[in-house]
Amino acid sequence: MEPAPHLKISIRENEVEECIFQLLRHVRPKWKSDGIKTKLMTDGITNKLVLCRNISEDDGIEENVLVRIYGHKTDLLIDRNAEIRNIKLLHQHELAPSLYATFENGLVYEFIPGRTLTPEDVLKPEVYRLVARELARMHKVKNPNQRKPEPNFWSKLHQFVDLIPEKFEDEAKQKEYEKQNFSKEQLLQEIREFREDVNDFDMDVVFAHNDLLLGNVIYNEDKNKVFFIDFEYASYNYQPYDIANHFAEFAGVNDIDYSRFPSKELQMDWLKTYLMEYKEVSTVSESEIEKLYLQVNKFVLAAHLLWYSWSLIQAAHSHINFDFVGYSTVRLEDYLKRKPELKAIKLSTSL
Repeated sequence: MEPAPHLKISIRENEVEECIFQLLRHVRPKWKSDGIKTKLMTDGITNKLVLCRNISEDDGIEENVLVRIYGHKTDLLIDRNAEIRNIKLLHQHELAPSLYATFENGLVYEFIPGRTLTPEDVLKPEVYRLVARELARMHKVKNPNQRKPEPNFWSKLHQFVDLIPEKFEDEAKQKEYEKQNFSKEQLLQEIREFREDVNDFDMDVVFAHNDLLLGNVIYNEDKNKVFFIDFEYASYNYQPYDIANHFAEFAGVNDIDYSRFPSKELQMDWLKTYLMEYKEVSTVSESEIEKLYLQVNKFVLAAHLLWYSWSLIQAAHSHINFDFVGYSTVRLEDYLKRKPELKAIKLSTSL
């Protein structure tokens, strides 16, 4: 595969379409400007995503590419060079789209036909089993450059906590944040407690997506297949964390509702499907499923702590119209609600 070219082009907020056309002249030189249609996709809360469409005058074939414009100051949170390496690695395993080009503040890549999942979709066995198998396939990927991979969860979490602003410049955001009555010192104490709680867990370290919200899963009903997108946070990580993070995202983002968190019955079936693909076996024991179930549910707390911290950083820097402080509040509330029950879970040494 030819390496994706890097274009010395930056997309400016007040000249988005003009800059995108400039990009497309390099990436799709045969496209005629008057035949190009652009559409701003609305799912993302980190970056801007623009669908670019062209129908050939010669043969009437429609072609699409996606342009992702990095969110303001997201370089504080994301290693963009690692992201590009991850996309290339996963594409070799048919787990990521083709990368056509990089530019100063974004990527141009293959459009995957389908639609993003809804909270209703992930309750359907015919859909969630596809997700379980696809995540298992991703978790089996080996990076040839890392012989003994280390999980990046703790370093990433502490990086995020360090970046939480001491005070928001926007007074309204500051007042909303103060209503939480949850200091950075309290957050660090919660992290210490959680780390001690899972310190003795026997967990696989896998190549993880780390951000498998429903908007990052494309469902193609005609092909009966799901595809993952947006690998900004992909890295080696704890296996139960990646699954727990996905389960927590059943709640949605814009209309967040944690009563949608999957039932034990659904989780057990999901995990059985996942383990059979991950282990490449036709059956798994109830004890194997139960062990992973307990670990996953513990790590729901970890997912809340990480994205709580992330959302406060976004509140300080993002130009996207989204209530990040409100989002952090909802995640904190669910964390505090679930903590007593999940902290009480003890893993039997027989599991």
